[in-house]
Amino acid sequence: MALPCAPLRKTVPDNPDDHLDPEDEALSDDQGVHAGPIVDPEIIQLLVDGLELQLFGEKPNLTSVEVAERAGVSLEVSQKRWRSLGFTAMSTDAVMFTEADVDALRITESLRATGLLVDEDEAALVRAIGRTFARLAEWQISLMARRAMSAEDLDLGALFAEMDNVIPQVEAVQAYAWRRHLLNAASRFLISPEYAEESAPMAVGFADIVGYTRQSRSLRTNELTRLVDDFEAESLSIITELRGRIVKTIGDEVMYAADDPADAVEIALQLAERHEHDESFPELRVGVAWGDVVAHWGDVFGPSVNVAARLTSLARPGKVLIDRELADSVRDNPGYILRRLRRTSVKGYRRLEPWSVRREVSKDTALLEDGAFPGPASQFVHEQAEELRRIIRGIDQPEDDQPAAGQSPGDQPGE
Repeated sequence: MALPCAPLRKTVPDNPDDHLDPEDEALSDDQGVHAGPIVDPEIIQLLVDGLELQLFGEKPNLTSVEVAERAGVSLEVSQKRWRSLGFTAMSTDAVMFTEADVDALRITESLRATGLLVDEDEAALVRAIGRTFARLAEWQISLMARRAMSAEDLDLGALFAEMDNVIPQVEAVQAYAWRRHLLNAASRFLISPEYAEESAPMAVGFADIVGYTRQSRSLRTNELTRLVDDFEAESLSIITELRGRIVKTIGDEVMYAADDPADAVEIALQLAERHEHDESFPELRVGVAWGDVVAHWGDVFGPSVNVAARLTSLARPGKVLIDRELADSVRDNPGYILRRLRRTSVKGYRRLEPWSVRREVSKDTALLEDGAFPGPASQFVHEQAEELRRIIRGIDQPEDDQPAAGQSPGDQPGE
């Protein structure tokens, strides 16, 4: 196939009286023509055809029925796996497949033959692979598209030559990352055999960007993308440095897990504090809970996961809330100040007991951070103000929620 050097975009005329091709008429409205560049569909089709040839070594020449027959599986099984990977359903007579699709089905069947996969595990594995690589592919293609769209003339031959060089390197890095994660997962199972059981104790936390919906409406696309990218990158750095692991990210929220209670709390505090040190990093609210969870195909489930999510929704901007079980686990840590807050009703939990956690700081440091002058007089004023706030907060507290002797009265959730 000849790969031309051609304009990637056509320019729509600014003058509404200028002639429009039929393909461009869709760009006009009742008020006239929208001027600006549009993608040439002929070039796009060349790109798609060339990319398919580049990735699979041949043009599509098989229907879904033929793929299933060659792989030795039923059409129903073939279509189920195709959908589980996240691809849209195809007509049975559409010529959309190659020998690569046949090979993939055969490999899956050979894995089943080993007895390693049962039906429910197979479906979950295929879905997990599909979700993981779909997101990765979207990101990789967006990088290439950004580069291509910035050029006035697109040399398809040069682009595909570059892909010949890049794709094997990307595949090698993906394989390396998978093997490293495989080793890490195996190490966790070997060190803590309870992970092989149906459930295991661990901390689960959520960090949520404050005001994300409002920001998503006011920020430009590239600004919003940068915000989310920076959030994910910095969160990943903090979580992994403190021996935690990312479970998943959902745009404005990151979910993490940690095997040690102190690590989980320290991760939460560092995430919540990051905005204080770097205003370009979004302000977060964080909730963490401890308990038995079920780890299944890279995700975690259980009551403590739900509690952590509810605590996150209760937390105020820049604050961390934890559950009672986690509070009991880190109570003796001299670096943290714990405070039991008023029980509250949230979805699924009528009397959820949140605990606030913050760092223990010297009084002089706290006074300076509050904008006061250090010294005995300022310290006295600060302590009296704190005591007054405690008294006011305790007035409306129900009798059954009064703290035990020696404890500070509860604050409102999120403080």
